Amino acid sequence: MTSLSAVLVMFISLFIVTSLVLGSALSQSIIDMLKEKVDINVYFKTNVTEEDILALQEKISTLPEVKDVSYTSKEEALEGFKERHKDNSLILSSLDELKDNPLGAVLSIKAKEPSQYEGIAKFLEEDGVSISSDGSGIIDKVNFYQNKLVIDRLSKLIAATEKIGFSISLVFAIIAIIVTLNTMQLAIYTSREEISVMRLVGAGNWYIRGPFIVSGIMSGFLASLLVLIVFYPITIWVGSRTADFLAGINLFNYYTQNFFEIAIITMGVGILLGGISALLSVRRYLHI
Repeated sequence: MTSLSAVLVMFISLFIVTSLVLGSALSQSIIDMLKEKVDINVYFKTNVTEEDILALQEKISTLPEVKDVSYTSKEEALEGFKERHKDNSLILSSLDELKDNPLGAVLSIKAKEPSQYEGIAKFLEEDGVSISSDGSGIIDKVNFYQNKLVIDRLSKLIAATEKIGFSISLVFAIIAIIVTLNTMQLAIYTSREEISVMRLVGAGNWYIRGPFIVSGIMSGFLASLLVLIVFYPITIWVGSRTADFLAGINLFNYYTQNFFEIAIITMGVGILLGGISALLSVRRYLHI
């Protein structure tokens, strides 16, 4: 009783849903990559001792919103500056003329979420947080406010991506149910004589409903298998191209590494949509 048209309709619906799942995973990978590039740096005055800086680092590390805090000493900051400007002889010669290291130490702070950077910056501005053992301030500047525009945009992008992905998935799930419901209605219509005979011989309601529900579930299951097979060559083709301009993010690698989870989602959605569509159809059109 499983019809080709029902399988085809479910295939199209599941193809779209799986595309959204993979697209969401790809966009999340891009967002995670951007999140790793965003941080705030705390620049210290040149006369601050390493002991005071490490004490502040320990305070920052205890904040629940902080993911990581890395320390760069004055000497490491100077070496990094020289490496970045190794082709500029004027800057290097100017540094050589200076007797002392003009750069201070730096703490680089990564938050768990971009929206949490503002709270960390405000924490650093609180009285007594960034005070040395002799009572003087140790922070020269915090670059949060220079990066605030980028951080805010990234936070909005994350929120918008989650909302759009959920909304599109919901819309196509509803469309899949409606279209599959109509397909099942056609199957019921073509089987009307068999149903009449079953009623005449006293068949129970669930005995009549059962084949249609099983048919819907099988349609969803077969369609999900086809989707998983079709996506294999598609992700190979797309993956080789996304890796070139998305910093090594390869959709095929993601598909193969997470195939078990993707298969469960695709088959689960297929079986659920097929079963729900069939159940709604028999309740509406069989009147039993």
